[in-house]
Amino acid sequence: MDNLTLNVTFSLVLESFAIPPEGVYPAFIFGMLSYCIILICNLAILLTVALEKHLHEPMYLLLINLPINDLIGATAFLPQLMKEILLDTRTISYPACVTQAFFIHIYGGGSSLILTAMAYDRYVAICCPLRYNAIMTNTYVKKIITLIWITDLILMVVLFSLLLRLPRCQSMISGTYCDNPSLLRLVCADITINNIYGLFMTALMQLVSVGTITYTYLQILLTCLKNKHSDAKSKAIQTCATHLVVFLMLEVSGLFTILSYRFERASPFLRKMFGASTLIFPPIMNPIIYGLKTKEIRSKIISYFDHKIVPF
Repeated sequence: MDNLTLNVTFSLVLESFAIPPEGVYPAFIFGMLSYCIILICNLAILLTVALEKHLHEPMYLLLINLPINDLIGATAFLPQLMKEILLDTRTISYPACVTQAFFIHIYGGGSSLILTAMAYDRYVAICCPLRYNAIMTNTYVKKIITLIWITDLILMVVLFSLLLRLPRCQSMISGTYCDNPSLLRLVCADITINNIYGLFMTALMQLVSVGTITYTYLQILLTCLKNKHSDAKSKAIQTCATHLVVFLMLEVSGLFTILSYRFERASPFLRKMFGASTLIFPPIMNPIIYGLKTKEIRSKIISYFDHKIVPF
């Protein structure tokens, strides 16, 4: 009974960043600006694709899942961080901590799966252009999107179901936000099953995403090198390069954060920095690289501002 009461009532404490008093307001302003940029840019992409019927094509149907996912990750992290900075409080209730961790993991899994699907779409478009419309139909793309979110949701529900069955006896979260590894450190029971499932899930996600993206982009590169049209070749290579930069940044940050929990000697500061950067920089960069640099979306956003914001 005591353990049950303890599990329900006590608050957790986040280590977070050690910010000196003079740095509180600059840090809060940075967090607020970052969140506003994320909201404005991702909502602009999302609404533009959703409202423009002629953009309801396979590439754009896949694309709008990225801002949805980025908004989930940023909203799960930044408001809580800004509250900690402004109010100088690092406590969080256990239900709020689990909720934050769940949506942060949904964001991490969703990022890998969505970028994998987008890489496949680009592969078909560049390597099989004559068959693109036959393969990437709207119905087929909707099935891919449904599979992405259902797979992501099932994996994370199982992950946190295994976590919630265990009793807790500690209250210090070793990071700037809640996630599964940090919550497992609070447990005073055998976590072998959790570790096995967590490693299996991570390996599966990495195998699917890294394997698919590596194969598709190698094929795209080979196709581009064989292309005699220099303009088309350079455009395709430039597009692939920017996409790979975002994916590699996400992979390196995410993998370092996950692996750092496995090694006691890993720098806590670096873990916090990499963890925070995974939830801040991709949601800022993704709408720029995948959305605003796309001619059709950029022109629609500009025309919207021209006609709605400045009607004269």
